Amino acid sequence: MTNVVPADTSHEGPALVTARGLEKHHGQTHALRGVDVTIRQGEIVAVMGPSGSGKSTLLHSLAGVITPDAGEVTIGDTRISSLSDDQRSQFRLDRLGFVFQFGQLLPELTAEDNVALPLMLGGTKRARALVQAHSWLERLGLAGMERRLPSELSGGQSQRVALARGLVNAPTVLFADEPTGSLDSLTAERVMETLTDVVRSTRTTLVIVTHDARVASYSDREIFIRDGSVTRPAFETTV
Repeated sequence: MTNVVPADTSHEGPALVTARGLEKHHGQTHALRGVDVTIRQGEIVAVMGPSGSGKSTLLHSLAGVITPDAGEVTIGDTRISSLSDDQRSQFRLDRLGFVFQFGQLLPELTAEDNVALPLMLGGTKRARALVQAHSWLERLGLAGMERRLPSELSGGQSQRVALARGLVNAPTVLFADEPTGSLDSLTAERVMETLTDVVRSTRTTLVIVTHDARVASYSDREIFIRDGSVTRPAFETTV
């Protein structure tokens, strides 16, 4: 039996990310159990659940980082679950953005080069990529820090550089896996305010994996997952 997340009727955007019947095993662990999810254009969705519940597996399946054992994932008009490894890698580079818990900035690159990297990997000339990188760094309050290495930045500054890198290629969907998990509460709040302000202004769809209710409160809707299955929120009632 599949686990269906009801459509968010408060959101007017068309369905953008659709997953149907997702199954995934990690060895003997049944990480996803017939999960169905629909996420709309411009929506901010938080995926919540305890450690080991399958929330990161769901995010990685939606983003084409891993291939489900069964089921399919469609983003826009592309069925990414049926693409080859190389095709999925190109799709992620061209259409998707990522932000990770610890930023995962390359320590030997400056802030500007870290941000410009996705564009250069996609074939953009370095000079043009740096112009776009500078624009995003300025937009995220990091003007003047373009030449700093990650070791010369604070935790909040590093995560904003990671946000700029995730957004620089104007992604269709931005996936964030515990984006504030390594930050103190005040810095985490500022990063979330910056992130949600930017994605709402650009109408970028955002999918956040988090265990923190404060982070989830910035979303339009929450998906709860436990033992590989989507469950109803505790506050939701049945008519």
